[in-house]
Amino acid sequence: MRIGFLSHLDLNLYLFRLSIMKELVKRGCEVYAIAPKGEFFKEFEKFNIKAVDYKINRASLNPIKELKTIKNIKETVGNLNLDILHSFMHKPNIYGSFANSKNFVQTVTGLGSFFIHNDLKSKIIREMIILGYKLSSKNAKKVIFQNSDDLRLFIDKNIISKDKAILIKSSGIDTKEFSPMPKNRNLLKQLHIDNKKPVVLMIARVIKDKGVEEFIKAAEILKDKATFLYVGDIDRGNKNAFSPDWRNVKYLGFRRDIKELISVCDIFVLPSYREGVPRTLLEAASMGKPIVTTDTPGCREVVDDGFNGFLAPLKNSIVLAEKIERLIKDDKLRERFGYNSREKALKEFDIEIVVNKYINVYEEILGV
Repeated sequence: MRIGFLSHLDLNLYLFRLSIMKELVKRGCEVYAIAPKGEFFKEFEKFNIKAVDYKINRASLNPIKELKTIKNIKETVGNLNLDILHSFMHKPNIYGSFANSKNFVQTVTGLGSFFIHNDLKSKIIREMIILGYKLSSKNAKKVIFQNSDDLRLFIDKNIISKDKAILIKSSGIDTKEFSPMPKNRNLLKQLHIDNKKPVVLMIARVIKDKGVEEFIKAAEILKDKATFLYVGDIDRGNKNAFSPDWRNVKYLGFRRDIKELISVCDIFVLPSYREGVPRTLLEAASMGKPIVTTDTPGCREVVDDGFNGFLAPLKNSIVLAEKIERLIKDDKLRERFGYNSREKALKEFDIEIVVNKYINVYEEILGV
């Protein structure tokens, strides 16, 4: 089997699809990573995955440039003689349908900010995306969704036919790598954290859609009861990026020691407005942490309210603070929720489970 994975970022394929690609190589398949050259482009060679470059402008809405991108994809894919072309993210999902692949599979990893905001530009682009999927999905054998809300929306709006829709929750998480571990004492010292108070952690890009303001307001309410940490880069190229007042939060910026940071927290928080399935929640759940997140698409896939965490209403810092406070006050509840988080990650999101589900889709399409 010759299979190509198409995305607008090599980073996307490397971080979220590599496990599937490696397993396919292991099974004797020829695997291609089709993406613009970036930081991770050459890394695929280490796993006997062939990296193939094409040109795309991720932010462009210029019709002439977009037609060039479609032509680039069509020519690039056409030269590979693939049995399956599997695309990810909006533009590759839509433009990949023009590649005349024998078997085309789309994965909707999340719908993004245009499905959150209701300004005129967001409404116009949202309708363009919907129209794009209506047209492109006709050429797709299957359309895979990472959360049930997005799948339901596409079916309810007649964007795709129900028989093509498949739910495979998340991109999976390596539960062996992200396993429960003791608090990293050296890190606590480096960060000057008093371990007498519970540590509340949020990891996300610093944009409004992630619920940064709600987290900061909750920290203001609970500032004497816990230590609040925030990890994430300021996404200056994003229209919703901003520089908040971190007065009651230790802002650590971009970090690579994610496992160690999750290890030192007692409660993990993500009050995001909408997600595909957030990787940070999967990492926290896999490491056995109680979670407070919002009752929104993507986030509620990881947290069962009252089982392994709490769901708070969207854009409500007061209720968010109340949910966090319940966990601050009750260490037994934190322990129970943390145990349940780990069990949920093992049963639903383990990378081996997710990889096997994708491979089952390919085998069904090819009649293997």
